[in-house]
Amino acid sequence: MPRTRYPAVAGFFYEGDPDSLKKRLGWCFKHRLGPGSLPNVGRGERSIVGLVSPHAGYMYSGPVAAHSYYELALDGKPDIVVILGPNHTGLGSGVSIVDSGTWKTPLGVVEVNSEVARKIARNSELISVDYLAHEQEHSIEVQLPFLQYLYGDDFTVVPICMMLQMRDVCLDVGRAIAEAVKEENAVIIASTDFTHYEPHDSAHEKDGKVLKAIASLDPESLLRLVEALPVSMCGPGPVATMLYAAKRLGASTARILSYATSGDVTGDKHAVVGYGAVKVEKKP
Repeated sequence: MPRTRYPAVAGFFYEGDPDSLKKRLGWCFKHRLGPGSLPNVGRGERSIVGLVSPHAGYMYSGPVAAHSYYELALDGKPDIVVILGPNHTGLGSGVSIVDSGTWKTPLGVVEVNSEVARKIARNSELISVDYLAHEQEHSIEVQLPFLQYLYGDDFTVVPICMMLQMRDVCLDVGRAIAEAVKEENAVIIASTDFTHYEPHDSAHEKDGKVLKAIASLDPESLLRLVEALPVSMCGPGPVATMLYAAKRLGASTARILSYATSGDVTGDKHAVVGYGAVKVEKKP
């Protein structure tokens, strides 16, 4: 019987019932820090290869995340969504992939793309098939309701949780993903928050430098900056991995869509968390 991964943070990071969750997602899109209007799924040429999206509670980071999903909606519908998230729990393997079953949220059930997940695992020297890392991890889960809001259940997902985020790991995983999806209609989403619990101005300055490296399609500079400044970004590895994969898949440009901090939402700017949205594209 297929394994179902049930939501770990429904009712905590986002609303636990479908109607309230849909209202919250609509709020994210229409918020003053969001795109300002609801998304319409277009018939775009599918030029978006990768996205950066935050993963805090929707009331804090949801409007920034909505920018990435608004652009994805305009770009059309991917068939496969590879979601890379950091490992906050310390459970499971260094790099953990789910290769079968379904993921459930209050908005329904999403199928794991077993064929693509197993190709990625075979292509990598480091990825393990491991469900434990995903059981309580929120960084991937919070992306799914946004995708379901756009596409219902008409897409499949490949969840990859990264405890190890060093350069060589990112290179290996990025290459494995690119090789597996090069003939597919896929998008790679890197789930991360940026600076954690610093004053707003400090977070803004540091995160701006990191975002500039991402917009330059420069994973090497991203990883160096996070270590040197330092930046308490939880998912530099997922973002670097997405960039390595996206460049192999022909990505040529990236654009920062939005940046804000929790202080922009709450008004308390003494100790904030930074949130960024970026899209990475190839020529259609």
